[in-house]
Amino acid sequence: MSLIKMDARTFAQYDQSIQQLGERAEASPAAETPDQASIRVWHRCGGCGKKQEFMNSGRFRVNANGNNVDVWLIYRCKKCKHSWNLTIYERTRPSKIPHELFEAFQENDAETALAYGRSVEFLRKNRAEF
Repeated sequence: MSLIKMDARTFAQYDQSIQQLGERAEASPAAETPDQASIRVWHRCGGCGKKQEFMNSGRFRVNANGNNVDVWLIYRCKKCKHSWNLTIYERTRPSKIPHELFEAFQENDAETALAYGRSVEFLRKNRAEF
């Protein structure tokens, strides 16, 4: 499976984009939800049995496996709500994930979900179709 690892420079760029998103959200009275602002993606749905549009749920799944964690962003089928987990980190030590980012995953931070939902590189690594 593919995953995205962030070095200090990448995390600084990510952090800057999150701040810009926050500034835009404060400037606009109605903030966008992750599914409204994310890139539209299609994937074969296990529930429907055919290719469907999936939407960003704005939620993460963090699963501990011994000393390692897996982190996924959850997308849902627009038709039947079947879930599709997009891999962010796989079999990674929590100490290797920036602390602020790891907390954002655990708190289901909407801005973080939105940033990943807008990342073409992240979506491509998870074989999403546009």
